[in-house]
Amino acid sequence: MKIHELKLKVFLLEDIKMEDTQKEIADIIDRSFFVTDDLSFIHNENKYKFYVFSSFYPLEKEKVYKKHSIYTITIRTIDENLSNHFIKHLKNQTTKFMKALIIEHKILPKFKIDKIYSLTPCILKSDDGYWRYNLSIEEFERRLKENLIKKYNSFFNKNINEDFEFYNFLEFKNRKPILSNYKKIRLLGDKITLKISDDKIAQEFAYFALSTGILEMNSRGFGYMNAI
Repeated sequence: MKIHELKLKVFLLEDIKMEDTQKEIADIIDRSFFVTDDLSFIHNENKYKFYVFSSFYPLEKEKVYKKHSIYTITIRTIDENLSNHFIKHLKNQTTKFMKALIIEHKILPKFKIDKIYSLTPCILKSDDGYWRYNLSIEEFERRLKENLIKKYNSFFNKNINEDFEFYNFLEFKNRKPILSNYKKIRLLGDKITLKISDDKIAQEFAYFALSTGILEMNSRGFGYMNAI
């Protein structure tokens, strides 16, 4: 398993509010999928996309990313073909809000992971809105683990034994839900930290999570994780 990490520099053509960042970054990434016919299905099909991306760096304390400034977006994927596609096509894209400049590629090295923590909000979909209004913490944890296992099984075409301890401590970093805008919908999410178990499988899944994100809507930039 190799995680491809891409650093994309962009030049902003308009100001972007923090709650709109993932939507606008997703837009410029999506445009690259229509450059070639053979990859347009990645955007349209309802299946795991196996990539995730950060918000802009550096952060802006005023919570507005500024017109005529340059920022870096980090994209991670476990799919080598997808990585090659981004390297070839993403640097040429432009939207109303930003222009892609250059892109750099490296393999994210493996190391013993103590914790993974979210840099963009994690989204758990629920028919009744924000999950805390109708689900328990135990249900949140169950769905978090099941979602990651399903992604892993889908990519590697496996049916892995789910009876393992992925983490032994969960911390929510936000006191109130974090708002993000997406397609005229107000999404509410959370930032979390997971202390990963020493178990070999748990370590494998923690590394995998860095390439796909945690929970849902990862190809929209949610659930992007870093590790220490």
